[in-house]
Amino acid sequence: MIDTIQSWLALNPALANFANLGGVVLLMVVTYLVARHLIVRVLAYFARRTQSQYDDIILHRIKVRRLALVAPLLIADAFAYLVPGAEQAIQKGVLFVALWLAVLTFNSLLRAVNDIYESREGFRGDSIKGYLDLVSLLVFAVGIILSISLVTGQPATGLLTGLGAVTAVLMLIFRDTILSLVASFQISTNDLVREGDWLEVPAYNADGDVTEMSLHQIKIQNWDKTISIVPTHKMLEVAYKNWRGMSQSGGRRIKRAIHVDLGSIRFVDDAMLEKYQRIELLGDYLADKLAEIREWNEARGVDDSVLVNGRRLTNVGTFRAYCVAYLRTHPLIHQGMTFLIRQLAPGPTGLPIEIYVFTNTTVWTEYEAIQADIFDHLLAVVPEFGLRVFQEPSGSDFESFTRGL
Repeated sequence: MIDTIQSWLALNPALANFANLGGVVLLMVVTYLVARHLIVRVLAYFARRTQSQYDDIILHRIKVRRLALVAPLLIADAFAYLVPGAEQAIQKGVLFVALWLAVLTFNSLLRAVNDIYESREGFRGDSIKGYLDLVSLLVFAVGIILSISLVTGQPATGLLTGLGAVTAVLMLIFRDTILSLVASFQISTNDLVREGDWLEVPAYNADGDVTEMSLHQIKIQNWDKTISIVPTHKMLEVAYKNWRGMSQSGGRRIKRAIHVDLGSIRFVDDAMLEKYQRIELLGDYLADKLAEIREWNEARGVDDSVLVNGRRLTNVGTFRAYCVAYLRTHPLIHQGMTFLIRQLAPGPTGLPIEIYVFTNTTVWTEYEAIQADIFDHLLAVVPEFGLRVFQEPSGSDFESFTRGL
């Protein structure tokens, strides 16, 4: 039977060539499947036996199934002579595919390097992705030049020499890349932005955490979970706010005012003083302040029968002292940072009593809860000092007024 088949194929050269090519293709498929199975299994086996996570990252990034393509490529190159008229084209095709396999694998290794760098315990958010993107771009450029050289038969050095004539065109084409490279270098050198920073860029309506920094763009996940993309080179042109300093300081600022109705401010009389003296937080303040006022007035022979003579306590001043005492004893207020309870200039909305302190946490939800609790208490306390919080007339105010008329 074998002799019959061989003699029959000898009489039909076209069919013989087709049979040979079919056998080669089948062999390529078999070698690919075997190589993929063996490479994946062997590499996965060794990766599992090591304690380091770095080999797992590399194994995940380089896509070992892609490396298995080397086996059928070697088969195709070895049996290219079976197609005499296309032997050179097949070999060039094999080199072309092998070249781009090498380019893609190298770029996968670059991504693995970035993952390993960011997975270190000492990682502070200083991204190297921009530099790795530049290397990746150069590798792709070399791959394109070598591919053109392979297809055209021209030496690669001649193609590189010819690039000098189109430098100006390339500068125009890669303008954003060059600007982004310079910006990435300045951002990294001056430590302006890191991955994980809370960044606020009003020009791009971006306000959130930096999740990725690459050569061309900075990705920011806003607090509403949308994604904003800011071109890297634009970070040197637009105004932005980096909240990293606040996060590292360990405290976050509260800066908010309570507006007191000017018509409710008055001197403290005996009834009010007796009421204030029952407030525990004001005990030391009232004792010291009353002694100071009494000494000052007696030294000058002040006639205290007239309210405007000499010095006296006021309800708004006593309320401000209460705010100081209350916040000084608050366990969630940072006592080592700026602590200021002050009056601002009075205006159409009354007299602002501004609270300017820092919490001892930078966690957003905790900060908001602390701030709300403080002002819940202070707003509820204001009437105890004979003061009124200013607010513009509402519908209920006009209703009460017209009912009175």
